[in-house]
Amino acid sequence: MDNYRFALDCNGGDYAPLEIVRGGILATKELGYKIYLVGDARKIEPILKKSGELNNPLLEVVDAPENVDFHEPPSTVLKKKNSSLFVGAKLVHQGRAEGLISAGNTGAVLAVGKFVVGAEEEVERPAIAVALPNPKGKTVLIDVGANVDSKPKHLVQFAVIGHTYAQEILGVSDPRVGLLSIGEEEGKGNELVKETYPLLKQTLLNFKGNAEGRDIYAGTFDVIVCDGFVGNVILKASESLGFAVVQMIKEEIKKSLLAKLGAVLLMPALNRFKKKADFAEYGGIPLLGAKKPVIITHGKANAKAIKNAIKVAGEFLNHDFNKKLVENIRKFIPQEVKV
Repeated sequence: MDNYRFALDCNGGDYAPLEIVRGGILATKELGYKIYLVGDARKIEPILKKSGELNNPLLEVVDAPENVDFHEPPSTVLKKKNSSLFVGAKLVHQGRAEGLISAGNTGAVLAVGKFVVGAEEEVERPAIAVALPNPKGKTVLIDVGANVDSKPKHLVQFAVIGHTYAQEILGVSDPRVGLLSIGEEEGKGNELVKETYPLLKQTLLNFKGNAEGRDIYAGTFDVIVCDGFVGNVILKASESLGFAVVQMIKEEIKKSLLAKLGAVLLMPALNRFKKKADFAEYGGIPLLGAKKPVIITHGKANAKAIKNAIKVAGEFLNHDFNKKLVENIRKFIPQEVKV
């Protein structure tokens, strides 16, 4: 096992600090990582005591009593020096921890990721990527919320970041890259898309042209690039649709005995589908381009999801992701496109 050390924000999330601390405990047991439990020590220590983990050498409580609530502006975190997010990010910045994991205020996580942990060399703007399931595997959608005012050169970098993620983490040898638009043909889309298209053609990426919304879940592309505003809308709509579909299926099953019997037979397949789509299985989504792994997990994350988010952070270090990313930016983007 690798001796990685991670800062875990124990104040953020709907089930903090109980499920967050339990997730940290699981990470020490199953992954062997050292976990800094960053949060209100008065709440964390009783949980450790009750769990019999107060003397676990892989767990260290770092007192940070303040929290950045979901309704607060993200920039608030940079003023709250005693917040769990800021203190956790400082541990990473100082080299005491190799990554940060949080189920808290997403905007605040992005703020400390960008301005406290900092961006990797060559990366102008870190971006959030999410691997969405499709019938053939996964489609990387990037950016899904870190940047809402991107320029064409930023989207080009997002394409390389997504390529590196698909290749290094998902194991796709030569990722097919698409630019999200309202039509397949070159020249379709808004000004940002129209200006980005020719720049992507100049790169050495496996750029396949414009992708439409229907391509996201079809598996036509391995990486689809978009502005963070558009990407975040897609992500939230997808999450809502998934929930609605499950609820509608449940309602239909209740309507007849035959449907209930059929559901019993379908249960193994439904469970496999649920596992494929369940955020708890994936743990969290990464802020790619930060100097060290910054993993944002769902506000409703339970202990399993937290443990898997920590696992994701470890995978990025195991794959030496940032080194490969910097190499790819230099390799795939011609100098004239970077300007």
